[in-house]
Parts: sequence; C-alpha cells; structure tokens
Amino acid sequence: MIIKTPTSYSFASGASEGFTPLNAFDGALLNAGVGNTNLVKMSSIVPPDAVELAVSAIQLPGGALAPMAYAAMESDIPGSIISAAVAAAWSDDPAQPGLIMEYHAHGHREDAEAVVRRMAEEGLNMRGWTVARMKSLAIDHKVEKIGAVFAGVVLWDGV
Repeated sequence: MIIKTPTSYSFASGASEGFTPLNAFDGALLNAGVGNTNLVKMSSIVPPDAVELAVSAIQLPGGALAPMAYAAMESDIPGSIISAAVAAAWSDDPAQPGLIMEYHAHGHREDAEAVVRRMAEEGLNMRGWTVARMKSLAIDHKVEKIGAVFAGVVLWDGV
C-alpha cells in the first residue's frame, strides 16, 4: 500500500499577511502549524476509527506528504474580510466514516462556519445518516495589503 489509512486527524487554522498571495498562504500554513509539510489536498472522509489530536500533538516531519481537506483564500483588497472554515460530522454508527466539508468566502468566520456546518449536515443526509456529532473550525482575517486564511483537517497515520 502506497498510502496508509490515517489513524488520527487534527483541525488547524491560520491567517497571515505576505509579500505575494503565495507568501501570505505560506504564512497562514505556518500559523496553523502545518507550514513545513507538503499538503496533499484530498476529498473529505475521516476513517471510522481515527482519533482526534491537537495539531501540535502530531509529529509532522518536515517535507512529509500530509493529506488534508482544507479551505483557503487569498485577497489583495485592503480592508476586506476573508474567511475559511471546515466542519466534520459523524453519524451515531461508529462503523461509518466521518465527513469533512470545506468553505471559504469574503466575510466573517461566523458566517463561513454556519455555511460549512450546514454543508456537513447535508452531506450526511445525502448518505442517509443522521448527524450525531459535529465539530467545526473557522478563521477570518482583515486584509492589510495581501492576506490569506487557511482552515483544514489534517489526516495522519500515527497516534
């Protein structure tokens, strides 16, 4: 098997200003604690037995390929508010996986978080499952010159 099934997951978010949009995005990743990894953007399923850990508790080696479901946004409009949010929802059946949804927009984190939570609920409903629990994380940032936000769920093999 080339890629192992993750055994743990972490929620992470960050925001930053930068010289360019890419520098701002890199700063947001550093602020979130995942900046020295290679993000592998993936679809949004949490394995059934995965356990949640704080992002600081996962030992992400420098340069590691780190699977993440994430939302990110950059802007060069001074004074604008940008936000990114993720939510994960689980049914009451422990054999079923969790579902992650991601969202970004111009606006405040509370609004982005409300949207992404509704998306996660709808995703479980589409599978015929009822939401038993949900967790979400959102961040916003007022752009000074060039800003970025990042919110993600990192999936990792190792507890």
